[in-house]
Formats: sequence, structure tokens, C-alpha cells
Amino acid sequence: MDDATELTDPQELSGAVATHRRVVVGVDGSPGSREALAWALVAAARKGAVLEVVSAFPVDFYWIDPYLLNQDRIDSLRTDTEARARELVEAVRLDPAVASVSGTSSLAFEVIVVPGVPAEHLVQIADGATLLVVGSRGRGGVRSTLLGSVALHCVTHATCPVVVVHPAKPTEPSRVVVGLDGSPAARAALRQAVEAAAERGAEVEAVAAFELPNYWSDLYVVLTESLAELRDAARRRAEATVVDVLGDQPRVPVQVVTVEGSAGVALVERAAGAALLVVGSRSRGRLSGMVLGSVALHCAVHAPCPVMVVHPRREADRSPQAPALAASGS
Repeated sequence: MDDATELTDPQELSGAVATHRRVVVGVDGSPGSREALAWALVAAARKGAVLEVVSAFPVDFYWIDPYLLNQDRIDSLRTDTEARARELVEAVRLDPAVASVSGTSSLAFEVIVVPGVPAEHLVQIADGATLLVVGSRGRGGVRSTLLGSVALHCVTHATCPVVVVHPAKPTEPSRVVVGLDGSPAARAALRQAVEAAAERGAEVEAVAAFELPNYWSDLYVVLTESLAELRDAARRRAEATVVDVLGDQPRVPVQVVTVEGSAGVALVERAAGAALLVVGSRSRGRLSGMVLGSVALHCAVHAPCPVMVVHPRREADRSPQAPALAASGS
């Protein structure tokens, strides 16, 4: 399945291929998209999934006028975009880090060529997919931003877990970090973190962040809970969540770590050198109109490693799965 597909209605394709596991990745020839493609190739091989490589060609505003429409130009752009995407896949396959992973050399892939801005196409194509992978920055006009508009749109609107690939090499590839606070979002993220760790032969580090209440006076803190009590309570909640979601014997070792401070900052710090950071996103933040939680947004922007954003409303709450909890603290 390596033929190019021209897509005018992405939902038609997503419905047609929803019967098998799919990993979708957006590419535009930028260094960031190359990193995303390498990550997606490895992920698809590990999951036994088909890889769908999505690339867009530019559409001028006047093309909507049939009298000005130049079909030859459109066909030429589509063909060129397809060829470049296919060449990129073959080149990235040869990267030693990719080639060393079993299955990447023979992985089935499909090139999907779309017109115009890729963000909405990626979200629609990824509907029902196992994973959507994007680079943290592409060829957007604002090069100084930490998170490109395509990545931001995808983590906000996609119906499947989204991985934003930041260009960093893991120094601890056997560690997957996940944020844990007991919410449905965190529970969904924990399940995804365990799956990712199992694919890598890695362990999960479940981070439970806590903060002292911000009262007018420190006297209120003394009268309520001490720092040690807050830490112990956070640990107990996190360990109970791990058992509740994964059972007494998860598939991989899970270590619960408690950290004082805001959740976003704590997760970014703990993720340094890790293979992946997984974070759940609540449907809406406290600010009206926000569709991505502040912690997930902070991680997507600042993570020092690839970060997976999981939306709980799209993750069915499955029963605990076998196998191991090694819930120890630090």
C-alpha cells in the first residue's frame, strides 16, 4: 500500500481505512517534519500499523474561480509533492536509528496529498487512527514560536492521541514519563504511557505534582496541612490510581514520583532525557474557549522530548489489564 492518494474529502479516506491500525504523520520537508517522520516510522513498525504520510501543496485563493483554474499546474504541484514525500520516506528509512528497528524497512505506507493548509486535513485523516504525529515546528511564517500552528491545531482538535516531536535525542530511552493527578485525562494518559513503554521495553515514571495552597498568610498552611502531609497524600492518590487503572500487575514497572511545584513545570523537568512524555488534556480549561488544558499546552510547547497529548473523552475507560506495579517513590 504505497500508492499516492489525492484527497478532496479526507473523511472518506479515514472511514475507509478505519478497520486497521494506522499511524498518521504530517510532512512538509522541514527538519521538524523529518524528525516526526522518523518517529512515526518507528512507532508504526512497533505497533504493526500502516503509516499514512500526509503532505500538502499550496493553493492560491484565485483557484476557486473556474475561469482562472489551471488544472495542469495543480497536477504538477500534486505530482511534485507526492514525489518529494515518497523520497523523504525512503531517505528516512535509511537513517541508522530508524533502520535498526525491526519492521521499518518493510513497513507499508501510503502517501496522501492534500491541497492547502495541512492542519485540518491531518485532523480529519487521523480520525479513528491509532496515533497522529507532527513536528513541533514546520515551515510556518513565524519561525520563533516554540509550537507551530499545525501542531497546536492537531493537539487541540485531533480525535486520537497526538505526538509532537521535539528534536531531541533521549539519554534514557527506557523511561516514559506520564503526568498523574487522578483525573480521567490522566487515567487515559497512563494507559497510553504503559503501551508506549511496553513497545520500548521501558519503565513508566508516573509524576504526581503537588503545591502548597496559595493563602494570604503562611499561618493558614501551618494550621491545615504540612508539606510532608501533602506529599504523602499525593503519593497515595497516585498509587491508588495506578492500581485502579492498571490492576495489581501492570505490563511494565510503574514508579510513582511526587514533585513539589506546578504540574506543567514538574513534568517538563522530569521528562529531560526521557523517550516520551505523555500528558492528558482536559476537554476545556478554566478560561472560556480554551480547548487544551494549560498543563498539556505547557508540555506540548516546552517538553525536552517527544510529547503525547491524550484526550480522555476519546479514550474508552477499559478494565485493568494484566500484568506489574512497582510503585515506589522518590
